Amino acid sequence: MSWWVLDYWQSPGLGPIFVFGWAFWVILSITLHELGHGVAAIWQGDETPIKSGHMTMNPLIHMGGFSLLAFAIVGIAWGAMPVNPYHFRNRRFGDALVSLAGPAVNLFLAIITATALGFAIHYGNGSNFSRNLNLFLSVAPMLNLVLLVLNLVPVPPLDGSRILAGISHSAARFYEKPEVQQFGVIALLLIVFSSGDRVFSVATDVSLGWADIVSSILP
Repeated sequence: MSWWVLDYWQSPGLGPIFVFGWAFWVILSITLHELGHGVAAIWQGDETPIKSGHMTMNPLIHMGGFSLLAFAIVGIAWGAMPVNPYHFRNRRFGDALVSLAGPAVNLFLAIITATALGFAIHYGNGSNFSRNLNLFLSVAPMLNLVLLVLNLVPVPPLDGSRILAGISHSAARFYEKPEVQQFGVIALLLIVFSSGDRVFSVATDVSLGWADIVSSILP
């Protein structure tokens, strides 16, 4: 099995700019995703994110050494934000709201970066810098759309399961079962390996489509 960095580095049309862009946007997007959870938790009355020292832009705090190592080896990573739902003003609704905040950040990032890509495409001059900038920016909306979709899947430990549990008593009881928690990890792996390529492809089409629309309406 080859190393993802070398694969992308040597791939025509991608190269070192894509590798740098992937590393930059993965780390930034996950960090901001977790901070979204933290801000929402604080708004709900829980100071755990502050007391635990997680309200920081330091990716090592949010992702941890093992996640960053996994990213270096296979190109994927994850993060975590400690919260205490028992401190929320509304226990169940608050949990759903805090869980939704992370994917909402990814949606916001996808829109902002796809719009920025549209500007870059429209005002680009065809130079190497312009092409490299477009490639660098194109990673961000695609990645954040993937993170958005993936995190909304209602499988534990993803945000989607906590959102659904927060709005449905029956779902909450279902997700509390230990066997469901264990099955969730297996289901997540199956989803990633069976549908990952398709999700990335659709996310790329959507983000580039948005950028093209923005580019077409600019003066």
